Amino acid sequence: MSDVPEKPSDDEKDATTAPEPSAETPVTDTAVADPEDTRWSPALIATMITVPVLVIAGFIAFAALKYSGSDTPQTPIDSYATGGPGADRCAEFIAKLPAQLGDFNDKTIDDTTVRWRKEGSDPLVLKCGVQRPEKLEPTSALQVINPIQWFLTDSRDDAGQAYVSVDHRPYIAVWVPLRAGNAPITDLSALIADNLTAAPLDFGD
Repeated sequence: MSDVPEKPSDDEKDATTAPEPSAETPVTDTAVADPEDTRWSPALIATMITVPVLVIAGFIAFAALKYSGSDTPQTPIDSYATGGPGADRCAEFIAKLPAQLGDFNDKTIDDTTVRWRKEGSDPLVLKCGVQRPEKLEPTSALQVINPIQWFLTDSRDDAGQAYVSVDHRPYIAVWVPLRAGNAPITDLSALIADNLTAAPLDFGD
């Protein structure tokens, strides 16, 4: 009598066919991201907005300083106060100033201040309607040029000299840069004599 293998029961089939967990396959829990967790905080949003704005503002400020003429050399007469006697005639006088004085040209006008430029030199500067020089006294040394009397108000050995015409009104201040020569102030003296009113020296008594 031969041995016939018995058919396994259904329970035994389930036991033999069910896969066993593998030690090499870890069981992990997959978390579902909460949409609310991906939202940016108001502080982060504010920072992301503020930084670009500050960068743009800084660039604009830099560009404004660079191209606003801030690179123009400042002279002593730039700080001289205006509104002196006869200052109401400045616009008329400035309109008569030539485009070139000596070797200086490229004339620009900023209110009562006029500049002429020359390559390799500081500008020649005129300021109309300044106040009477406080240091002007009866014993002050004056320089007479064609035939205006000029009072030396500032001198810089490495830059130039500043003068104020004191015998006509309004007072005219001029900055003559180093090595400018005599032509510019000579021509300005003639313009002052021809267009402004002669007046006595005022020593502030």
